[in-house]
Amino acid sequence: MLIVLAEADLGADALVEGHDAFAAMVAASRAEEGCLGYSYATDILDRSKFIIVEKWADQAALDHHFATPHMAAFQRALQDIDVKITHLAKYQADDGSPLM
Repeated sequence: MLIVLAEADLGADALVEGHDAFAAMVAASRAEEGCLGYSYATDILDRSKFIIVEKWADQAALDHHFATPHMAAFQRALQDIDVKITHLAKYQADDGSPLM
C-alpha cells in the first residue's frame, strides 16, 4: 500500500472558493479502483493548513489517479485558488493493524 501525505497553505478565502473543486476531487478519487482512502482536512489549530491523506493499493493505482480527467480538472481549478503545497510525499506501508 502507498500512503500519500501532503500539506498546503490556504489563502484567506481558498477553502470557500475551492470547496466545489475539493469535494469533486475527493468523490471522484474515492471512486477509483485502487483507492483505499482519500481525505482532506484543515488543521484544528491553524485553519490555513490543509492536510491531504491518500491511501492507494499500489503504484499502478496512484499512476492511474494522476492521469485521470478529474485530476486534470482539479489542477486547472487550483490555478484560480490561493493554495500552495508545502509538503508532498509518498510512503510504502503494510495494511496496518489495530492499536486497540
